[in-house]
Formats: sequence, C-alpha cells, structure tokens
Amino acid sequence: MPTLRLVKHLLARVLPVAVGVVVAVFFLLRLVPGDPARIILGDQATDASVSALRTQLGLDESLWSQFWSFVTQLFTQFDTGNSLVYGESTRSLILERAGLSLGIVLIAVVITVLVAVPLAVVAATHKNGPVDHAIRVIPAVGMGMPTFWVGLLLIIIFSVHLKWLPVGGVGEGPLEPWRSLLLPGLAVAIGAIPPLVRSLRAQLLDVVSADFVTTLRAAHIPEWRIQFRHVLRNAAVPSLNLFGVNVAYMIGGTLVVEKVFAINGVGMLLFNSISSRDFPVVQGVALYCAFFVVLITILVDVLSALVDPRLREVRK
Repeated sequence: MPTLRLVKHLLARVLPVAVGVVVAVFFLLRLVPGDPARIILGDQATDASVSALRTQLGLDESLWSQFWSFVTQLFTQFDTGNSLVYGESTRSLILERAGLSLGIVLIAVVITVLVAVPLAVVAATHKNGPVDHAIRVIPAVGMGMPTFWVGLLLIIIFSVHLKWLPVGGVGEGPLEPWRSLLLPGLAVAIGAIPPLVRSLRAQLLDVVSADFVTTLRAAHIPEWRIQFRHVLRNAAVPSLNLFGVNVAYMIGGTLVVEKVFAINGVGMLLFNSISSRDFPVVQGVALYCAFFVVLITILVDVLSALVDPRLREVRK
C-alpha cells in the first residue's frame, strides 16, 4: 500500500508537468520566426527545392498533424524524431552529449554543498557578528553576476593568468575531462551558493532556539552531537526543497556555460539547434531537461521524507 500511494503521488505530480511541457515545447517553437528548410538549404536555394525539403521533413502538414506525429513518436519511441540538420535520432544526439552536461551539474552540486553547509553553520554560530555579516554579504555578490560573465572571469583568473586549468574544450586522459569541467561547474555553483547559505542559516537559528534543543543541553548531551544529529537534521528539510530548485537553476546555467567554455554538451547542441531551427532537437532537449528537473524534485521529496519521518505521516 505505501508503494501504491507513492506511485499515485508521483503520477499526480509528473503527469500534469509532462503534458504541459510537451504542449508548450511544441507550440511555442512554432511561433519562432524562420523556415527550417530555408535555413538548411541556404538563401541561394530555389523555392522548388525548399518546398521539396519541407514535404520531405513533414513541415507542409497541418499543425495538428505534426503535433500528433510528435506525440506518437514521443510516447512510442521516447524520441522527438530525427534531427533536421544531423539526420540522426534526437535521443542519440542528446545521450552522446549528456555525460559532459551531467558532469558539470554534478561538480556544481558538490561544490555548492561543500561550500554552503559549512558557511551556514559558521554564520549561525556567529549570529550578527562580523563573520556572520561577511558570510551573508560576500557570497551574495556572486548571485548578482550572470553565469556567462562569471565563466569569463574564471577563465581570465585560473586559465589565462594562473594557467591552472584549461581555457575551454574537454581534454583527453584519465583526469582531463574533470579538470576541463571544473571551471564550468564552479561558475554554475557560485550563483547557487548564496540562497542556500541564507536558507540553511535561518533554519539553523530557528531550530537552535527550539525547546527540544534546550532539553538536550540540560541533559548534558555533547554539543557536537546536538548540532549535527538534531539541529542540522531538522534544519535541512526546508533547505533541501530550495536545493531542488537550485538544481533546476544549475541545469539552466550549465547550458549557458557550455557555450562560454566551448564544451560540446547538450547546451552547445541546443544553441546550434536553435540557430538552425532544428525543431526536433530543441524539443528533445527541452523535454529531457524538464523531466530531469521533475526527477530531481521527486528525489528531494524522498530525501526530505527520509530526513524527517513526520513528512511521511503528513503525505499518508
């Protein structure tokens, strides 16, 4: 029964999002000006050749007919069709490049957690002191800077002047891909750290002043045990939800920094496909990113329930 309830809960959240994303992605792209057949063949192509290519690609069919073909292919083959430019399956094109994009997201997540959690704990333990003010103000500077500008700044500092990391591209060798993805991951993480620090700090201060913490201290429980086993655990749930939202922000940031660092990931594929009006690829990238965000949201829900058993009771 708990498994059945979990399945129903997941379907109730995933299905409306999936339907909305599929409909929005298809019809919004059709509002973008530009004829894919004309862009593929170039300005020198004749009207007859453009018309023939439109027929070949199915672009001369009615909008609803194209939508039905799109939905049918999506739910029977988990694909949005062949690329108009590459001639390959959209799913294959995305999966070939997904490893680099997921690597950037993974590095950004690790950096965010490793930096944000200690900063929040230190800020909460030095409430309203100089250290607290510095931690709350200095990271916020990064939040106000665009991701692409942060990426350019990191290239100038760590690649051009210090020569520690490559300027762009992905090198070969056992550790070279990770070295190449470190700066893009850092560029994405810099914008995600400040809100997480503020949220976790506020939650820590609320929990520290709770009655049960006073009771634990009166029982002479070691302070480190109170902080890490009780305070941090109770304060983590609201910040976990914010972290899930931040992961969605990281995915968007990853698509941007790939262009800055010349990394041939999903973001680079998306930019190239938008410029060439390659509808199936743009639709595929948008759908895969949307479903990945939904998956992250579900994982955050599961983690929140594991951290705080009271949430499981609320959802029954």
